[in-house]
Amino acid sequence: MANPEDISFGYLLNDVTLLFRKHFDRRAVKFGLTRAQWRATKMLYHREGLRQTELAEFLEMEPIAVGRVIDRLQAAGFVERRPDPKDRRAWRLYTTAQASGVIDDMERIAYELRRECTAGVTYEELSQAMDVMTRIKENLQALDTSEAPAESVAKQG
Repeated sequence: MANPEDISFGYLLNDVTLLFRKHFDRRAVKFGLTRAQWRATKMLYHREGLRQTELAEFLEMEPIAVGRVIDRLQAAGFVERRPDPKDRRAWRLYTTAQASGVIDDMERIAYELRRECTAGVTYEELSQAMDVMTRIKENLQALDTSEAPAESVAKQG
């Protein structure tokens, strides 16, 4: 009897991710935004006023990396930092009118790429695949929490 662990799927997932990124980047280059910058801009557009640490959590990125992305977005005129009225040490992040101007175009690029790469795939098939990938992701995230104590004990010993 075959088991799920007998199917090597990691390389395929990686290939799909790399190809999707390559095609997205080719189409989005005219806007001067990297994929990471686009993700941050889109998140801030839909959740104005996040702190950098909150944005990092939503994007599942390290705060320092998000800081560099925000620095570049701010320099390019897509994002602005405003003082947090409740905490003088903190900043809140907001998109600018310039960012709003490219949001629809970037959404259209993403939509068209999804449409093209899912040709011949039904909604039900993709939905089921997404459910499976979500469970795999959750299993991998659970490994982070279950492995952490063992690693810290090993370092102490």
